[in-house]
Amino acid sequence: MALSSDRWQKSSFSGDQAYACVEARAFSARQGVHVRDTKDRGRGVLAFDARAWTAFVSRVCGEAAES
Repeated sequence: MALSSDRWQKSSFSGDQAYACVEARAFSARQGVHVRDTKDRGRGVLAFDARAWTAFVSRVCGEAAES
């Protein structure tokens, strides 16, 4: 997933359900990623370094493929 460092991108799995969604954006030259809850944006973010983000996405995609 290519992310822009200046804008949040909503998960494509969210559809029109704003209450069940996350957003992500790149935050550094090393392409770390911030993730936040769309319905509670002021609550904070999770920060993943590039390696952890890649492992997370690979795991989620692998589990989705098995479903």
